[in-house]
Amino acid sequence: MQIKDSVVLVTGANRGIGRALLAEFLARDAARAYAAARRPEALEPVTAADPERVVPLVLDITDPQAIGAAVQAAPDVTVLVNNAGVVTLGHLIDMEFDAVENVLRTNVLGPLRMARAFAPVIERNGGGAMVNVISIGAFGGTPGMGGYPASKAALNLMTQAFREDLAPRGITVHGVFPGPVETDMLAQALSSAPDLGTYPTATPQEVARAVLDGLERGDPDIFPDPVSREIGETWARDPKGVERRLTQMR
Repeated sequence: MQIKDSVVLVTGANRGIGRALLAEFLARDAARAYAAARRPEALEPVTAADPERVVPLVLDITDPQAIGAAVQAAPDVTVLVNNAGVVTLGHLIDMEFDAVENVLRTNVLGPLRMARAFAPVIERNGGGAMVNVISIGAFGGTPGMGGYPASKAALNLMTQAFREDLAPRGITVHGVFPGPVETDMLAQALSSAPDLGTYPTATPQEVARAVLDGLERGDPDIFPDPVSREIGETWARDPKGVERRLTQMR
């Protein structure tokens, strides 16, 4: 994958990993970047950083009509980054069901809707790539994280299916599995799973650089920080060990 002169769309681009990914694409000479988020005011500082190349895109990935409008507004996309996601904390066995549904609707069905909408766009533009930001949480069901681990496990399996379906259409598909990253979501998660605080964290900028390095190499699975790399290596030889480690996290 050549990032230079590519046209990228990043969901959840207003903060955290999404904002860092957008900046890294621009630093590597992407021709244009569509910065997508639900609230237009959240995109103002992102657009101001490079108004000539950054195009703000108001987008709720759970809304089919909004996705259809995004396809019309961004017809030149060659790289789709499914980064937007939510977490609602609690235990699946007794938390509000609406909260679980919101996580699954956003983290699973949202990327699926985006993939179905933008795969034809990328194909028409000569091929390119799809990047799904997943999580090491996909490898074990941490009890206090609600539906988040389940949603990321589902996204991981969808990513594998997309990879096979889209390869003949000239689209490579990449899964990204970050560990603890210094974001608002991590701060929120620590209130329910304080054990996360015992792990070293990575900055969003470090993660973004590693993700784009992996994308340029063509890595199907990208572990962009020291914790995720260690988890990935362990999971390859002892998946049940990783499952125990994550499910026993408090």
